[in-house]
Amino acid sequence: MQGKMCWLSVSGGDGEKILHLQMNPHEPWRPYTAFPMFAAPDHAMPGGSKGLATYQKLSKAGWALIPTAQGRSY
Repeated sequence: MQGKMCWLSVSGGDGEKILHLQMNPHEPWRPYTAFPMFAAPDHAMPGGSKGLATYQKLSKAGWALIPTAQGRSY
């Protein structure tokens, strides 16, 4: 199953962005950690983006990346 990905701030703030996933258009965005069946272990690098490994995995599987501004409007 292919879904959508978006880099959004945690709890809707303007702070650090982590990868969020959306399976269906009518569902809210949820952090990648809420989807253990799709999440990949994060890379062990200081200051690395949370969800980068999952993004790489799902991107190869055909998931769409949605711009942050567009993801906020859902």
